[in-house]
Amino acid sequence: MSRPTFGEGALLRSPSPCISPAQSGLLSVWQAINPQRQAHLAGGAKTYRTDDLVADDSKTTEVGARYALALFGLAKDNDALSAVEADLKALKVMLAESADLRRLLPSPIFKSDVKGKVLLALADKAELGDITKKFLGFLAQSQRTAALASIITAFEALSAAERGVVTAEVVTAVKMTAAQAKSVASALQQALGKAPEIETRIDPALLGGIKVRVGSRLFDASLRSKLDSLKFALKRA
Repeated sequence: MSRPTFGEGALLRSPSPCISPAQSGLLSVWQAINPQRQAHLAGGAKTYRTDDLVADDSKTTEVGARYALALFGLAKDNDALSAVEADLKALKVMLAESADLRRLLPSPIFKSDVKGKVLLALADKAELGDITKKFLGFLAQSQRTAALASIITAFEALSAAERGVVTAEVVTAVKMTAAQAKSVASALQQALGKAPEIETRIDPALLGGIKVRVGSRLFDASLRSKLDSLKFALKRA
């Protein structure tokens, strides 16, 4: 049996009564990612506001926000929000732990099918769900694998908003003491107006200081960032 294709041409065709769940789901993804095409697509896709979720104008972040919205809608329609979020957390760990993976995804040297095979192999090994696997394949086919990290960030923000909570990722060069963690939590609660769900991560490359990400907003007070800024300033002097 030939493998079904989910490219733009296939998704732009009106779905037949016998359309498969996979095709229907990816049709919804395409609708959400390409709002200008919706007049040509069958079925009404749900819309969500992203004004408060995207804080900068970078192309990768904007692309990530759109794809996250699409995946969020698909997961919600299939009562799989928790499962998909767990899958994305697993992918987030993979990205954090593998420099090779971080280099591969945005690289123009490797073709989309190669990136897709790598992502699907990782998904199989980690036993990720079907929705996540299909989405990763679609992401590779659309040549948007470079946006995976921002998709995960935006999805987590959407999921937190759905639950009525705020999440924050705190990254430090070394593990924080209990007193430091309490101080950071207190500062974030004061700044955000509510107690956030805090996820901590250690990244020795920061050298010192702290990085805090809330949704797509990033506060970088790491020593590495300060040194990079100093180098840039010296080069321009």
